Order: sequence, then C-alpha cells, then structure tokens
Amino acid sequence: MQARIAKLFIDHPASVDETYFGHMAFAAWFAGKLSLAAGAAIVHAFLPFLFETTASRIVRQLAERTHNRSAR
Repeated sequence: MQARIAKLFIDHPASVDETYFGHMAFAAWFAGKLSLAAGAAIVHAFLPFLFETTASRIVRQLAERTHNRSAR
C-alpha cells in the first residue's frame, strides 16, 4: 500500500527526469511566472498601452520550456 502511494508522487516527476522536490521547485517557479503573466494581463486590460506583449511572451516562453522538458 505504501509503495502504491509513493508511486503516485514519483511517477510523474520521473517521467520528466526530475525528483519529487525538483519537480516541486519547477512547478512553483512555473506558477510564479504564470502569476506575473496574469498580473501583466490584468494591468493591460485596463491600461492597454502598458505590458502590450508581456503576458503572451511569458506564456510562449513557458510553453517552449515545458515542451522541451517532455522531449527528454
């Protein structure tokens, strides 16, 4: 039973060549970047002359980064 539970925490990180804690750090970093993109997008919604390409640039960079990770 314990092995099956541990497997839940280990399988996905291992699929991208990471440890549990390495995956946790990457996911937290990713969430921070998404928060920055969201903040830029909300400011841009009200003040369209600010952050014209910031959110889309961050999202594009994150997509490239995650795509390259899954190709390992």
